Amino acid sequence: MGPIHKPVLTFEILEYLKVAPGKKFIDATVGEGGHTVEIAKLGGRILGIDQDPAILEKAQSRIQIAGYEDQITLTQGNFRDIDKIANEYGFTNVDGILFDLGMSSWQLEISGRGFTFQKDEPLDMRMDSRLSVTAADLLNGLTRNELEKLLQKFGEEKRAFRIASLIARARSLKPFRTTHDLVGVVEKAIREKGRIHPATRVFQALRIAVNDEIDNLRSALPRAFEILSDGGRLAIVSFHSLEDREVKDFSVRMEKRRLGRILTEKPIFPSGEEVSQNPRSRSAKLRVLEKSA
Repeated sequence: MGPIHKPVLTFEILEYLKVAPGKKFIDATVGEGGHTVEIAKLGGRILGIDQDPAILEKAQSRIQIAGYEDQITLTQGNFRDIDKIANEYGFTNVDGILFDLGMSSWQLEISGRGFTFQKDEPLDMRMDSRLSVTAADLLNGLTRNELEKLLQKFGEEKRAFRIASLIARARSLKPFRTTHDLVGVVEKAIREKGRIHPATRVFQALRIAVNDEIDNLRSALPRAFEILSDGGRLAIVSFHSLEDREVKDFSVRMEKRRLGRILTEKPIFPSGEEVSQNPRSRSAKLRVLEKSA
């Protein structure tokens, strides 16, 4: 079964989405179904979307155990196509849409796809196995200069030049295949120990690039906003500055055009109690945008 993923900021999300019986919602990143089940408990009807078929099986099992199959519809897809998927399932003019952009516990600890530097696994990092490019492909195929730019853009890594140079040198001797291959090189590049592991930003950058996460989010936000009903709310939980910047910029644009109203002038963070119970929630930020009538 593996670890049970704890959804973050659940109380705050349910409050901001104004969940009530009979209302329609879309969980655009259903994951293991944690938020979806909580919405169903309050009477909501939900369309749950995820690009990872393996994680959808976990969600389906959780939903069946909880007894909410009649209220929840699950489908595989990428949230960049949220408008098409919503139309297909009759979930237009919905009352609320949730994006939780974090990784699930199963993906990190059980999937074996190399999302974590704490285990030695193949350098895959694909959320959807139908994607053609893996993290190993990028590490072994990009030029040193391209790697440097990737680490700067998606990892905001200040030592990108040194890391990219050592990666290029190491792969000339042996191609990168596993996470420990990469971690060993990064630790040689960054010898000082900081608050976070030296490989954190490198793994983030590769995962974002493999899954095209920022472009997908940029494409999805206006499409999601379009299928909200008047007064409907868009709630997005982000976990790093690149995602949060996209969400903030989109929300500001909608408010300036008087199409929406920002309900969270500053992002909502987990309480100290939540962080103590679920350390992975510590970097979560919630922003909420309401569609104008």
